[in-house]
Amino acid sequence: MKALALNKIDSFRFILLEYFGVAKPGIIGLVVVAALTGIYFGNKGTLPDWSLITFTLLGLSFSTAGSCMLNNYFDRDIDRLMDRTSKRALAQGIVPEKNVLYTGLIFVIASFLIHYFYVNPLTAYVTLSAAFGYVVLYGMIMKRRTPWANQVGGIAGALPPVIGYVAVTGYFDATAFILFLIVAVWQQPHALSLALKYREDYLKASIPVIPVAKGIHGTKIRIVIYTGLLFYVAALPFLYGMAGEFYFMSSFILNAFYFGYAVKFYFSQQKWNMPLFFFSIVYLVLLFGALVVDMT
Repeated sequence: MKALALNKIDSFRFILLEYFGVAKPGIIGLVVVAALTGIYFGNKGTLPDWSLITFTLLGLSFSTAGSCMLNNYFDRDIDRLMDRTSKRALAQGIVPEKNVLYTGLIFVIASFLIHYFYVNPLTAYVTLSAAFGYVVLYGMIMKRRTPWANQVGGIAGALPPVIGYVAVTGYFDATAFILFLIVAVWQQPHALSLALKYREDYLKASIPVIPVAKGIHGTKIRIVIYTGLLFYVAALPFLYGMAGEFYFMSSFILNAFYFGYAVKFYFSQQKWNMPLFFFSIVYLVLLFGALVVDMT
């Protein structure tokens, strides 16, 4: 009996960890960091009361987890075709498909209610639009049909700092737009670097991502263009008086490294470069860190 009980506990823990994996905790962490930057800016350089922070981040985490679950549900057939995703819980049939679907929907609905009643209605609608953009527009409609899907997915992925900002202010302005623009442009070379690594997987699953539709060389060109564009976009907080000289110099140095890394990759014979992908994450964290430290 004791052994049976222990087996049930171990089985429950295993299933719980699989659900946790489907919810993509790593993505939730990045989303929370971006939202905290928006909260800090929205409150003019200080943090608001902890109840607002808690409900904002809780609702956003629920929405992100739910969106990832729904995306996994709708991608379960192509996930089985790709080496990178074939070991996911849904692809292997470890967790029931309908359970993931219903859990994802419950999380997204719970997120909307938390934000609507405990933060403000605008935050609820912006968060819901991010979930809709990622799950429906990107995942269900565009991902299997057009290489432009990544641009639409990037818009949804750029909304977390805006969500943090409007949670505090209750309105959308130029500051929110600049925060959005930085992440929207950053998303492109970040995602393209990863897509190059798994180009053959996408090819097997007939997913027309940029590396499949435009080739390796065409993708490299786009990475260089987007990292070059970040020089200007990342300078906007300084140009519009949101941050000071320390931020401007920090952004310039970070962009010089990022752009130089991208150019080096372009002229190399490499088909992909994962250190470039990982540097893009470090880049965003350091850029937002400098922005928070030196906001005016």
